[in-house]
Amino acid sequence: MDFQGKGIIVTGGSLGMGRACAERFVRGGGGVLVVANDAESVSRAVSEIGGTISGFVGDVRKAEDMERAVGEAASRFGSVDVLACCAGIQRYGTVVDTPEQVWDDVLDINLKGIYLASKYAIPEMKKRGGGAIVAISSVQAYASQAGVAAYTASKGAINALVRAMALDHAADNITVNAVCPASIDTPMLRWAADLYKGSMSQDEMIVQWGRGHPLGRVGRPEEVAELVAFLAGDRARFITGADVKIDGGAMAKLGIVLPD
Repeated sequence: MDFQGKGIIVTGGSLGMGRACAERFVRGGGGVLVVANDAESVSRAVSEIGGTISGFVGDVRKAEDMERAVGEAASRFGSVDVLACCAGIQRYGTVVDTPEQVWDDVLDINLKGIYLASKYAIPEMKKRGGGAIVAISSVQAYASQAGVAAYTASKGAINALVRAMALDHAADNITVNAVCPASIDTPMLRWAADLYKGSMSQDEMIVQWGRGHPLGRVGRPEEVAELVAFLAGDRARFITGADVKIDGGAMAKLGIVLPD
């Protein structure tokens, strides 16, 4: 019960890694507010997870929604102790062929959403004498695939923003860290698999992508959730400004190989 008595907000908490984080925090005894812009998935997550969990339908790109979400969590749970920023989208394209609206959507959801949620959560954390913010970034903050200009730009910016917030709010006893996954079996990864699978099945495409990781598979959302929970918990109070890879060894591997 490592989150007993704590108020927790999970943006993007109705699907994928966000939902796994919400489940983990509830198992830990926390009061969890799941925030997402799709009412059906929010309702389903709240119903299926159960426990001390509530839903909030809102858009992380809108200041008024994030202000209301933070207020809802503070009112319902008595505090905001943890903010897990898991909302994100993936879009493909170079800077030449990415429409401006797509660029704006990716940066607004992936990056601005963290800024807005943190803007309103941090004052509530200060009332409690501290807190923890964990943002989902990506290994593409360090190295990029081709054709993901907006996505990789947003993820690099997340890591930079995390460092800035960690410094700005260290004196408030608020830790801020980033989690950087490689391929994780989420609805977003399966959406991408559908785009590129060709004659393969979706599962076969996922397996093939898994072979690109030294551990030979893609990750599971609950594995990411355990890392998020650790960084958000009391055992990690001396960790701040960090970006932690959870990538099956992907970033340790060079593309250049020796001949047999």
